[in-house]
Amino acid sequence: MKDLAIIGGGPAGYVAAERAGAKGLNVVLFEKKALGGVCLNEGCIPTKTLLYSAKVYDTARHGAKYGVEAGEVTYDFGKIMGRKDKVVRKLVGGIGAKMKGAGVEVVKGDAFIRGRSAEGIEVECGGVSYRAKNLLICTGSEAAVPPIPGVREALGDTVVTNREILSLKERPEALVVVGGGVIGMEFASFYNSLGTQVTVVEMMDEILGGGMDREISAMLRDVYAKKGVTFHLSARVVEVKGNEVVFEKGGVTSVVKGDKILVCVGRRPVTAGFGLENLGVELYRGGIKVDERMRTNVPGVFAAGDVTGFSLLAHTASREGEVVVNNLTGRKDRMRYDAIPGVVYTNPEIAAVGLTEESGKAKGVEYRVASLPMAYAGRFVAENEGGNGLCKVLVGAKYGEVLGVHMLGNPSSEMIYGACMAIEQEMTLKELEEVVFPHPTVSEIFKETIFALDE
Repeated sequence: MKDLAIIGGGPAGYVAAERAGAKGLNVVLFEKKALGGVCLNEGCIPTKTLLYSAKVYDTARHGAKYGVEAGEVTYDFGKIMGRKDKVVRKLVGGIGAKMKGAGVEVVKGDAFIRGRSAEGIEVECGGVSYRAKNLLICTGSEAAVPPIPGVREALGDTVVTNREILSLKERPEALVVVGGGVIGMEFASFYNSLGTQVTVVEMMDEILGGGMDREISAMLRDVYAKKGVTFHLSARVVEVKGNEVVFEKGGVTSVVKGDKILVCVGRRPVTAGFGLENLGVELYRGGIKVDERMRTNVPGVFAAGDVTGFSLLAHTASREGEVVVNNLTGRKDRMRYDAIPGVVYTNPEIAAVGLTEESGKAKGVEYRVASLPMAYAGRFVAENEGGNGLCKVLVGAKYGEVLGVHMLGNPSSEMIYGACMAIEQEMTLKELEEVVFPHPTVSEIFKETIFALDE
């Protein structure tokens, strides 16, 4: 009898398995593909590896701005893709080593839930039956394929999702991105840097809708428009014909062509195919319904990660997995979503956490806001010749507690954790003003913006 059985070896599953194993629980982890889940094998890590190669290429091409003459700069698409595969293999192996070190039994194959009885929860895999006192479901999500005529017929050929585009052997000369969200913009950034003609078709009236600050999203769009990316906003795709994307905008029908068409209009939780129906677990909006301790309506059954359909981010999933293990091992813990950071790894980056002006107005929250150009930080000016960005901070109108922080500019992704801590700890303007920031760093922009609010 296992203390905990986990279905899915992504960020929620493998983090929970490691934490549980380290705390002395007897754990079995089922994974049908490779450890690391979509994040490590088809998402976060491979895309960021590609984006870093593109960033190095961009830096080398524009070295003259910094007094560095590199001569003719070229790239090898095959080597870029090969390095991506090498990084993924290394990290997958690292997770395997962690599982072994924590005493976790890893079973490769399709797990299937047979049911729950007085003897525990039964999970079958590879013809072998396993029983556990508790079950954690971390089956993740999959790319949503919209019911647009012509999409499914060309899927895997001309039409690709975030999975297939990671396996391309040649760089497309022209790429049409259907969906201007985080995934769409990151691939637009990568291929734009390599010289591909990129067109983004987005149904909403701005890119990165649903959580990102609208002003900063518009600034990023402007940056990429100047780099040659074409944007069609408020545009609804009505058909895909071969290598053509047909869309309507303002009552006018237009066509744009691409060697490849990347469809990235969101992801949906994976709740079918592994026997979930045999437990009677309640679903909500396509995902598994859980409470703040990640408990389902069935005793002893938990869910974490994308399968809940709530916050489809790897770091959210990892934290949710930790919450489950903490509660199983006697530490009262609950999941909080007010300080979940979001990052767009374009060049320049966007990083954000907490309340936006749009969400604040929608919720009726009284707040004050200040924003400063990134150029207020000397380190940013030194390392970003000709570039600029923005830092925006929202605080409560009454107490001055930090409610939201939004940044455009490198390296926002490495600074946003400080804002997460400030929101999580409900820090106020006065408290942050007393924190010493290292100089010169780009992170000083956070403190400068805080002072602007207190003036």
